[in-house]
Amino acid sequence: MAEKGQKRKKIKKHLFTKNRLVVLNEDSFEEIFSLRLTLMNVFVVATLGAIVIITVTTFIIAFTPLREYIPGYSSSKLRREATELALKSDSLSTALKKNEAYLQSVVKVLNGDLEYQKVNKDSIMASEVIEVDPKTLEPSEEELEIRKKVEAEEKKIKEQNQKSKKNSK
Repeated sequence: MAEKGQKRKKIKKHLFTKNRLVVLNEDSFEEIFSLRLTLMNVFVVATLGAIVIITVTTFIIAFTPLREYIPGYSSSKLRREATELALKSDSLSTALKKNEAYLQSVVKVLNGDLEYQKVNKDSIMASEVIEVDPKTLEPSEEELEIRKKVEAEEKKIKEQNQKSKKNSK
């Protein structure tokens, strides 16, 4: 345990020992530049410098057209064109389906294979008739109770209106 404390003190002393960085002119030994530094100051400045460089580089790549040169990123023009082509292909596929349904109905008419009960007279394009289950159209018990409450309230309102008309006469 004492060894750990001694190691920590030694590292702390080494980190905070003041050193001098001097830049000299080699010919005249004239001092051009001098700094008093500690190892901790150098470590902090180097770390902050690295963080600033990484941040600036990230922002430059993320918010400028340079990102197009990174694999995996597509250009905005290419992305826009892909979206437009996807929309066109969707509209073309729906138009193709409508044309196929129209041609099938024309073929049925020409062959005389029409079933008059299943033909939707409003639109030739309708290819299938949707049948609704009658059970789904029947009101549930909750709906019936709500209807009764509403009818009772409407009767009360009508009675009040009739009484107010009689009183006003």
